[in-house]
Amino acid sequence: MKRILAAAFLCAADSSAMAVELPPEIVKQGSIKVAIVPNYPPLEFKDPATNTLAGFDVELGEALGRKLGLKIVWQETSFDQMMPAIATGRVDAILSGMTDMASRQDTATFVDYLRNGPRFFVQQSRAAEFKDTKAFCGKKVGASRRTSFPKLIAAWSDANCGGNPIVYVGTEGSADARTQLRQGRLDAAVQGGETLPYIMDLEPGTYVPVGEVFAVQFTGLALGVKETVLQKAFVEALDGLIADGSYRALLAKWKLTDYGVEKAMINAGQ
Repeated sequence: MKRILAAAFLCAADSSAMAVELPPEIVKQGSIKVAIVPNYPPLEFKDPATNTLAGFDVELGEALGRKLGLKIVWQETSFDQMMPAIATGRVDAILSGMTDMASRQDTATFVDYLRNGPRFFVQQSRAAEFKDTKAFCGKKVGASRRTSFPKLIAAWSDANCGGNPIVYVGTEGSADARTQLRQGRLDAAVQGGETLPYIMDLEPGTYVPVGEVFAVQFTGLALGVKETVLQKAFVEALDGLIADGSYRALLAKWKLTDYGVEKAMINAGQ
């Protein structure tokens, strides 16, 4: 994996738009098509009161669009269809809590904007059984099978559990893992540490984290591997939001202050 720190581009242009180079076809259409799967609060979800898109990624995307002078056209899709959509050009970008993983870098280049990691959690009613993370050895631990969490759980188990490994249970997503946890079908679950505070606020007294995040990952905005001009434009736009304080304000609004990055990072696909 090759991750390159991008220099901060301090632009004297108006904060609502930046004088950056964009691909001619993007300039012509005046918009950019962005894939999203709104089921991972607080990064992206549907506001239950209005049924409209909400969350950190949504507001970050709109802010990036303003910096670039482009309209963001959100395209809701399934998680499984996001990478094929970027590969075939059906969308120009993905902004949907996607982890920047080496296995995805043949298809996409990532502009990383959050530092995160998986964390164990349990039902509060069973917290006394799990004084530390070693208590998960031999237990049933669930996490979304479509993420990097299964491999990370297995690696942690190999390193810490010896002959009493964690019994991993694949789920259809983080919401399914929490449902199985409440039903007693799981002993514990794993979810991105950046999302747990929001979930715990929604369901007070239900869950308790155990230990800290046990791996470091990055969440990135995905772009086509050949779209070097668009990649540079998004790096400049994100660095601009970091420089003018807008990015930090969004982190604070969505309780993600412990997971931000100081500069945009571009991970070149190989």
